[in-house]
Amino acid sequence: MRLSRFFIDAPLSTGEHELPEAQAHYISRVLRMAEGDALQLFDGSGHEFRATLVEVGKKRVVVQIDESFAGQVESPLQIHLGQGLSRGERMDWAIQKATELGVTEITPIFSDRCEVRLKDERADKRLMHWRQVAISACEQCGRSRVPVIHPPLLLADWLKQTQAELKLVLHPVAEPLVSHAKPGTLAFLIGPEGGLSEAEVDQAKVGGFHAARLGPRVLRTETAPVVALAVAQQLWGDF
Repeated sequence: MRLSRFFIDAPLSTGEHELPEAQAHYISRVLRMAEGDALQLFDGSGHEFRATLVEVGKKRVVVQIDESFAGQVESPLQIHLGQGLSRGERMDWAIQKATELGVTEITPIFSDRCEVRLKDERADKRLMHWRQVAISACEQCGRSRVPVIHPPLLLADWLKQTQAELKLVLHPVAEPLVSHAKPGTLAFLIGPEGGLSEAEVDQAKVGGFHAARLGPRVLRTETAPVVALAVAQQLWGDF
């Protein structure tokens, strides 16, 4: 039987550990786990930890970590996704599925047709929310490392600082992905709900990006990263 997995945002080792409040509440009040139950923890280091609950209270949960072992091997293809900002669940979906598909880094992108505006405290809250979406996806899919979720950037700034062996911007009129040689690192640029403007696609090309297409149909902004990452992992990664 598969053990329940929980991400702990602190270095773990064998021995007793008191769990953070959020995980403690979920284990004791939602899952209603009891002393003696087994579970599995990970801290983002690439290692997994088998543990047993030794104290379960309303506000305090303590585990005994019995052993550590190497976690799931990451894809040999390191992917940085530049995802055009979209509203609500669309962005959550893109981050969740990109995490499941092995992305290494995600940067939300402000572009001309982006309908989302984030400032100051609201931006910080959204970043925390997106990170939790990625953490939950890792807990479900078995990944031992959580992808990095960067603060949102203007498209021009992201294009300047993004480094990868192969940089691709999705465009309906372009060469298919299979026409490119296998890279070790890959950057994908995907537009928001209204897509990227032609000027933005040209700007990306000046920055070293190649236009690439996924097929004859125009995909939604939350569908495009799922298809793009799945195809890339099939061609060059671990699918």
